Amino acid sequence: MAKIFAIANQKGGVGKTTTCVNLAAALARLGKRVLLVDLDPQGNATMGSGIDKRTLERTVYQVLIGLSDVTEASVRSEAGGYAVLPANRELAGAEIELVDFDERETRLKDALAAVDDQYDFILIDAPPALSLLTLNGLCAAHGVVIPMQCEYYALEGLSDLVSTIKKVHANLNTNLKVIGLLRVMFDPRMTLSQQVSAQLERHFGDKVFRTVIPRNIRLAEAPSYGQPGVVFDPASKGAKAYIDFGAEMIERLDTL
Repeated sequence: MAKIFAIANQKGGVGKTTTCVNLAAALARLGKRVLLVDLDPQGNATMGSGIDKRTLERTVYQVLIGLSDVTEASVRSEAGGYAVLPANRELAGAEIELVDFDERETRLKDALAAVDDQYDFILIDAPPALSLLTLNGLCAAHGVVIPMQCEYYALEGLSDLVSTIKKVHANLNTNLKVIGLLRVMFDPRMTLSQQVSAQLERHFGDKVFRTVIPRNIRLAEAPSYGQPGVVFDPASKGAKAYIDFGAEMIERLDTL
């Protein structure tokens, strides 16, 4: 049975897609069967996995509206060693079309149930907004991984996200829980980063992952080559941190 995790944050530009792609590649390198679900109409996770979103005949859009199943629409990321349920601009139209569907919040959950035994991990890259697509991701997931920068505005956004997760848990998905907070783009030279990091550890305790992802130019360069950072430059500090994070995720499964 696959463990399904949504990588979510309502604030944009926090390294959410970078985390999703590199965690998928790290878990694949650690011998796990991984499916990455791109739920963002921008399709950045698709492109970052080395898949050209402009040439796709089937995507997560067709899966959500019932014109395809997950197996038919999935594509192999040769660069990352994992499967991708890709996305492109078509997905933006799903927001409008899904309104007329029964049980519209659980379309993704129902579709993923058919491939539950084929993967160890299913990672969902949710859009940076509370939309019907994000709700589908949260309803399908067992837990949420929250990547966040150690800055003041990130703390403001975190309280909103936790409130959203509580509402989804109460009304739509009683299995949903916060798996952990991942500190990303961390610069230890900045006093504010250290202060916010310490504040997170005080307030959230063991919900904060031990692994810290440093600010790293090689992670930023990797998508333009269609590769996860852990493949593009395995020796970089960012790549090594994501490999460590993959190992910590596997370890954390025992406590869920």
